[in-house]
Amino acid sequence: MCEKGDNLDCINELYAEDVVSREMPGTSGEVITGKQNVWKKSKEWIDSVENIHFSSISNPLVAGNFFTAKMDFDCTFKDKGRQKIQEVCVYEVIDGKITSEQYFY
Repeated sequence: MCEKGDNLDCINELYAEDVVSREMPGTSGEVITGKQNVWKKSKEWIDSVENIHFSSISNPLVAGNFFTAKMDFDCTFKDKGRQKIQEVCVYEVIDGKITSEQYFY
C-alpha cells in the first residue's frame, strides 16, 4: 500500500484503534495515540508536500511481532523546500493489527 502511495488506506485497514505513533524525541507530535490522530498526522504530512521526486520502501524485515522497513524520500515541501529523508520505521503487530509505529531519521 505504501509503495502505491495509499498510506491513509493502510492506516484505515491495518492499524489498531489504540495505535501509538512515535517520532524522534523533541520533534513536533513526538507521541500520538489513536488511529484517528495518526491518520490526521499522516494526512497533514501528505498535504505539506508539494512534490515527491522519489520515494522507496524496502521489503519488511520481520522478527516476532515486529517488522521494520527503510523509507527514502526526496520531497519538495510547501514551506521547507526540497529535502531528502531516510528513515527506519519499526512496527508492532498484535492480533493482526499495527499497535505501534516508531520512526528513526
